[in-house]
Amino acid sequence: MDGQGIARTLKRLTHEILERNAGCEGLVLVGIRNRGDVLARRILKAMASIESREVPYGVLDITLYRDDFQRLADSPVIGETDIPIDITDRKVVLVDDVLFTGRTIRAAMDALMDFGRPSSIQLAVLIDRGHRELPIHADFVGQTVSTSKSDGVQVRLEETDGEDSVVLVVS
Repeated sequence: MDGQGIARTLKRLTHEILERNAGCEGLVLVGIRNRGDVLARRILKAMASIESREVPYGVLDITLYRDDFQRLADSPVIGETDIPIDITDRKVVLVDDVLFTGRTIRAAMDALMDFGRPSSIQLAVLIDRGHRELPIHADFVGQTVSTSKSDGVQVRLEETDGEDSVVLVVS
């Protein structure tokens, strides 16, 4: 997927999110670091142009909530979490780049509960590559990609990597 493909996909995801939620009333977008937050900001910008209003936005670092935290390096890099609004009784849309085993999303849901009790949590992902280990699915999927478990999917974004692309790395 190139930059134009990513832009078209995010525009479609934005419209799907707004349609499913009958607009942006009560929505909060929360991007999962390190690329989900960039994608969430892009969706947020598209929502603002469609709805002519701002949607609350937050960034979530899930490092401390990972089930493999003990196996990480001796000094894991922990990013900032910033959710500047109470999410209680709000519809939270979690945004991530790639959905794989589901473990990142489980950790994100655990982390979200520290910020309130949302009325619902919806998941938007750019790429769903399958191979779930937990019963988690995305509500909004940009593209489904068939992979083997050993393959990799690299999402590169201008803000973090200097270019927009999605590349399948076959092992």
